[in-house]
Amino acid sequence: MIVVLSGPSGVGKDAILERMAELNYPYHFVITATTRDPRPGEVDGVNHYFVDKARFQELIDSDELIEHAEVYGNMYGVPKQQVRDALAAGQHVMIRVDVQGATRIRQLVSDALLIFVMPPTLQSLQKRLEARGVDAVEAITIRRSKAIDEMNDADWFDYTIVNHDDRLDAAVQEMIGIIDDESERDPPRVFDL
Repeated sequence: MIVVLSGPSGVGKDAILERMAELNYPYHFVITATTRDPRPGEVDGVNHYFVDKARFQELIDSDELIEHAEVYGNMYGVPKQQVRDALAAGQHVMIRVDVQGATRIRQLVSDALLIFVMPPTLQSLQKRLEARGVDAVEAITIRRSKAIDEMNDADWFDYTIVNHDDRLDAAVQEMIGIIDDESERDPPRVFDL
């Protein structure tokens, strides 16, 4: 299946995916391309493919991306070939995108499973954004404001998971349960990229 994981910045999407990998849950995580600079500790080809604007435009022009969008002043895109290869190998494909990207993927791949990760409260999200230490106060304010709009759009996702503070494993288990249940669905989801 193609599983799209979305939610506000700072909600814990990466933490959920990393914990699923630690538990050896069998999926392929799509590494997105971006024009933003790596954050401390991020590795090219692991967290993202960090490319310049010219290379990103080449990816768009050669139709190598399922979707792409500008987010907080940087471009992000989902490479098609990774998705095709993983599906051909019989793996679930996990794509982490913002709500705008999830909307585009739903339009292009109607059978994709969309899961929205919600913070327990806005105050909790604010603390998480501040604790990351990568954004200025103004950027955190913008991300918090956008989070409110994104949470208002959560209803059109297939499922919503609340990632409570200090309860990451509960969110991970809920996500795994949803994917396992949906993968046994009859008829199965069909994907054509």
